[in-house]
Amino acid sequence: MTQTARVPEKLEAYYGLPAEVKFCKRCVISNQRPSSVVEFKNRPSDKKPVIDFDSEGVCCACRYAEIKDTRIDWKLREKELIELCARYRSKDGGYDCIVPGSGGKDSTFTAHVLKYKYGMNPLTVTWAPHIYTDVGWGNLQRWIHSGLDNYLYSPNGKLHRLLTRLAFENLVHPFQPFIIGQRLIGPRFSALYKIPLVFYGENQAEYGNNIDENYKPTMDASFFYDARKTLDGLFLGGLPAEELVKRHSVDPRDLNPYLPVDGGLLQSLGAQVHYLGYYLKWDPQECFYYASEHTGFQTNTERTEGSYSKYSSIDDKIDPFHYYTTLIKFGIGRATYDAAQEIRNRKITREEGVALVRRFDAEFPSKYFKEVLEYMGITEQRFWEVIDKARSPHLWKKEGGEWKLRQQVS
Repeated sequence: MTQTARVPEKLEAYYGLPAEVKFCKRCVISNQRPSSVVEFKNRPSDKKPVIDFDSEGVCCACRYAEIKDTRIDWKLREKELIELCARYRSKDGGYDCIVPGSGGKDSTFTAHVLKYKYGMNPLTVTWAPHIYTDVGWGNLQRWIHSGLDNYLYSPNGKLHRLLTRLAFENLVHPFQPFIIGQRLIGPRFSALYKIPLVFYGENQAEYGNNIDENYKPTMDASFFYDARKTLDGLFLGGLPAEELVKRHSVDPRDLNPYLPVDGGLLQSLGAQVHYLGYYLKWDPQECFYYASEHTGFQTNTERTEGSYSKYSSIDDKIDPFHYYTTLIKFGIGRATYDAAQEIRNRKITREEGVALVRRFDAEFPSKYFKEVLEYMGITEQRFWEVIDKARSPHLWKKEGGEWKLRQQVS
């Protein structure tokens, strides 16, 4: 039977989460995992807010992992990729596709394999992290020096700091402005350089969005363009653009990088954003092995706080705080995300995953704490005010002056 924990009705569940916490019987994810669609849009949505569990207590991400292993003809999918590349491949040596990424294991694999196995000539584009780590900056350089051209786009620092602080204070989601920029940069450079083909790595549906999204090779266009390209309807940091301009003295011109890309321009160009993970069986650890072998990608010298991993999402000093806020809001930390996907990819057992989650998930990321506070321009007292206010009563209780999760995977 699926592990469940019943919570008295008087305990409120924030964020539209289910009051009854359930854990997948195949991996370690809970039914509190939010849909990235909902978080990205930051506005009312008709999308289901959390991951799906079936009648047997198995999450949709685990079900899709089964499908990847047994029901998809990956040779046929690779043939589709070869045909796609043939249609778009440059005949004059120019760039023929855009690959957004940071130089992490996934974007490194995507760009390198497209160029050196499938004969494409990608232009890589990077939306800069908030605060580069040494290993992250080094891996970006190794990515470039492995034989790839790159544009590093750094948004207005004053504005991005403000948006990050507001996103933390209003949404408890300091990564939201970065995620929006990261999602838009590929299509934006597609329009800027008139290169219609864009490749991202895997579809987030692999990890728990609507399973049907995995059967489409392209990204939903509503993620990155709008027919209007105006400030109307733009939300950043939990605030409408109009309020950013009036209350926070933001110059409307500076919001341009966060605006949806001009839909008319992209449509006339015939732009398409494809997931390489639709065509090639996606496995993050195998991406790491490939990146290490072909580009010299390096891991951290120590495990990431809040998890046991040394090679995933290691380029931004704010990254551990993004996962810490997911722990606070949803009871799901970095170790849960890492262990869940490694269980699905048969790198570890569920028993090993449970032990790792219970040991590392709730660890506080102290290493870069002072730098992150300084970046956002807030005090430690303000940080904890926001964090503690965001704890949903159905997930958290206070005992002996310490906050503890009511339920943990077992």
